[in-house]
Amino acid sequence: MVNDRKERHSIWLANEDIHDADEPYLPALLEEAFLEWSAEASGMTAFRSGQYGIYGKDAKCHGSAGASESSTLAGTGIEEIVQTAVRSVLDNLAFYSMEYGEWFVAGTPIFRRHCDKLFAILVYVAPAGTQLGEGELGAQALHYRGCFYRVFERVYVKDLLLTQERSSRDSNRRDELFQAAKRLYDQIDVTSVLNEMLRSLETLYPQSEVYLYLSQDYVEGDPRIRPLVFKNTAHDIVAKAFLDGNPAKEKDRDGNTRVAIPLSGKQAAYGVLCIIISAGKRSDELDLPAFLLIADTAGSAFENAKLYEQSNLLINELRLINDMTKRLNQSLKLREIFQFATTELLTIFDADYCCVLQLNPKKDVFEVKSSNIPSMASETFSPEYGFCGMIYRTKEPLIISDYWNTRVVSSRLMDNTGSRSLIAAPIFGDGEVIGVILVTHKQQNFFSYENYKLLQVMSTHIGLAVTNASLHAEVRRMVITDNLTGLHARHYLDEQIQRRQRKDPFGSLILVDIDLFKRVNDTYGHQVGDRILIQVSRIIAGAIRQDDIAARWGGEELAIYLPGVRTEQALRVAERIRKQVAEETEPSVTVSCGVSEWTFDQEKVSVESLFYRADMALYEAKNKGRNCIIVGSST
Repeated sequence: MVNDRKERHSIWLANEDIHDADEPYLPALLEEAFLEWSAEASGMTAFRSGQYGIYGKDAKCHGSAGASESSTLAGTGIEEIVQTAVRSVLDNLAFYSMEYGEWFVAGTPIFRRHCDKLFAILVYVAPAGTQLGEGELGAQALHYRGCFYRVFERVYVKDLLLTQERSSRDSNRRDELFQAAKRLYDQIDVTSVLNEMLRSLETLYPQSEVYLYLSQDYVEGDPRIRPLVFKNTAHDIVAKAFLDGNPAKEKDRDGNTRVAIPLSGKQAAYGVLCIIISAGKRSDELDLPAFLLIADTAGSAFENAKLYEQSNLLINELRLINDMTKRLNQSLKLREIFQFATTELLTIFDADYCCVLQLNPKKDVFEVKSSNIPSMASETFSPEYGFCGMIYRTKEPLIISDYWNTRVVSSRLMDNTGSRSLIAAPIFGDGEVIGVILVTHKQQNFFSYENYKLLQVMSTHIGLAVTNASLHAEVRRMVITDNLTGLHARHYLDEQIQRRQRKDPFGSLILVDIDLFKRVNDTYGHQVGDRILIQVSRIIAGAIRQDDIAARWGGEELAIYLPGVRTEQALRVAERIRKQVAEETEPSVTVSCGVSEWTFDQEKVSVESLFYRADMALYEAKNKGRNCIIVGSST
């Protein structure tokens, strides 16, 4: 059973027959078979005395050989009698022979291997008197049929091999395309997707040139990846393919073929894949469906990688914002907030320089609060100057790609540092610009649009932190400040004296009392009395140092603590205040002062003892006629 099956498989080709579908290919087969047959039959006597011809069903001659090698039957003077024989055989499907004057002609049909369908006619022509019977011509026809089927089988096998080769090549191509698609989808990095796509195309089509034109995110350093420029779009198939969203193909004067295929995802088109195939290359390199498949796969993979990249970028931005917000909210001191913001912004944007400015509404200037540029520390700028002025007027962030070429405004920051790129954003408080952030780099086109957007978000959080710190500072100022005089409250003075007594070697206290203040109130009214208090407080504030602390001690009594000051210097300060009050108040009043000091070597150092001694000295000054200064005892 097994042997029978093997035998059937081994002879299947010998039993193959031609079919109606093979009719278009018969002329070539008939001609090739006749050449083989004539070579094998050339030794026959009839071959030397006459001429043979092979005709198809269309009554056309497809080969002739014999005694007259220099001519064919179709071109001799006996063509008419040959055609008569051919038509007779076609009509009767039987042997035909006849003498016409000086010529003898015979013809016999040749049938297919497994049916009685005629596919050729063998014709013999010789001078009259020559005899070639049905049996002899029939045997020659069978010989020819054997040659024909041998040629047919050879061509058939060749066709099978070509088909198999093509099928194998297509299978390999499909596998290569599948592997290329798999590798593309395995990539989650935009650059990796682009490199893998170009590498796969160059592997699949080594005879071609491959280029990628991107509308954005142009990758520098790879000559195969180029920016998509829209120039002369009517004659540029790359731009045309991108704008139309359809593949485009053209041939240049040298016969090279250019194919442009959009690189698209579900959301947008990102560029164009361009393949240049040189003239005369294999036809399979013009496999447009394969190009489309790779471009479609690469477009989806590119979009996925972009989305993944954007997601990671967003996650990273949210993490940065969250971390920055946490750290900003850990401090309620403006100085610390500005310094931290500067440090973080330099790190996040990999910038060369950063400058944070705050608007001082009282002075109507922008003050540099923090910067990594020493020369910019404590600088002030008009709200009309430079990029601060632009942002203050427009309330909009801005990005400058190349300051040297654009120079829309003058900027001391950009000029002094040699910076070319800048991103800047306003700091808002209650809907108004209260500050500006400037971030710069020496390289042109350094900051991206994502950097620009991120700075806007961060400036919002910095603005909230600044507002919170400012509100906290204002609340604290209100708590420690007397509303009427603007001097510190008594409890704040007590706290500060205690703190200084723990670290200073000595200090002095001046108690100031407005003489006959009750008479002022009774004479002029309490509003004038309040005005007198304010005038005296301003004189005191103008007469002391920045580190000195002035406070309203109670009623018309005011106190001044002078850290690190001994009695002699305190007396001079008190005398200056006493004289100014007498000369500058309206209505004119005088003050009495009591002065006391403490030193680290005293037996008892306390706020209470310091105030007690100053109060006793003030009481003595009142008793001595007022408008004078008395120094309290040191014990």
